[in-house]
Amino acid sequence: MHITVVTLFPEEVSVLGRFGVLGQAVRKGLVKLETVDPRTFATDVHRTVDDRPYGGGPGMVMKVEPLRSAIQAARGEAPDGTQVIVTSAQGRLFDQSVAWEMAAAPGIILVAGRYEGIDERLIELEADDEVSIGDYVLSGGELPALVVADAVARLVPGVLGEAESARQDSFEDGLLDCPHYTRPEEAGGLRVPPVLLSGDHGAIAGWRRSEALRRTARRRPDLIRRRGVTTEEQGLLDDFEIGPGGSGRNGKTG
Repeated sequence: MHITVVTLFPEEVSVLGRFGVLGQAVRKGLVKLETVDPRTFATDVHRTVDDRPYGGGPGMVMKVEPLRSAIQAARGEAPDGTQVIVTSAQGRLFDQSVAWEMAAAPGIILVAGRYEGIDERLIELEADDEVSIGDYVLSGGELPALVVADAVARLVPGVLGEAESARQDSFEDGLLDCPHYTRPEEAGGLRVPPVLLSGDHGAIAGWRRSEALRRTARRRPDLIRRRGVTTEEQGLLDDFEIGPGGSGRNGKTG
């Protein structure tokens, strides 16, 4: 998997990209993580990559020419079929299904914006997609780009130690993950659920499934509404006394 981040701060991407699953994927040679700095392609002595917005207003806007040259340089080093993706508040919400879409491609070029944004013409000329990691404001697109890179890298075959790990993560089936426990059996007066100590793998799998459903219904009812439930799952929700809005026995919503 070839991942390139077009960024004014390549050091930020390079440093954070050395850690965790993404760093392991790079060291294993399963993911190639590179950066391209648009300042390299600026043509003036000051290496200018931004300018004042037409129409007035605060802040600066990233210019077309340096960014476009950087993207085209990245395309030249990337495999055929690589997608150019701009991290943007205007983009579609990045979720696990989008991560799988990207992981199926031979490569992605992530364009990290700065300042007040990117000249819209650059997006029209070069971008294949725009994605947002959430409805909040960040100082730049580097962290969203790293979020995307990490989420995609863990889906590349061979990156995770166990092939099934990615399929058991939160959101893979439209649900949050179940609770997890480890030793000791008691901590702070709270004990591990007995079923997890039973050795009955069928019962454990059933418990994990029902707890994932219950947790999702209480904390993220929007996911349940979007995903829908089977007849069996609806029966479990009825047993939990969780209504369609996500409220439980305590009357609070998730």
